[in-house]
Amino acid sequence: MTETVKTQIEAIRRSGETNMLDVNMVQWIANRENYFELVIYLEEHRKEYVNYLFTGEAPAE
Repeated sequence: MTETVKTQIEAIRRSGETNMLDVNMVQWIANRENYFELVIYLEEHRKEYVNYLFTGEAPAE
């Protein structure tokens, strides 16, 4: 997980616009905000994303 992806996740989290476990909505917001790195990351690494939400631990890049 890159720093860019982490920053994009945190931006959506701070917006309070959706429950972060609603991955489809997070991906929709990311697309709307042009966070394309996050859109792609969510397609390929959903388990790692959820783990990051619960533990704060990001997998190595």
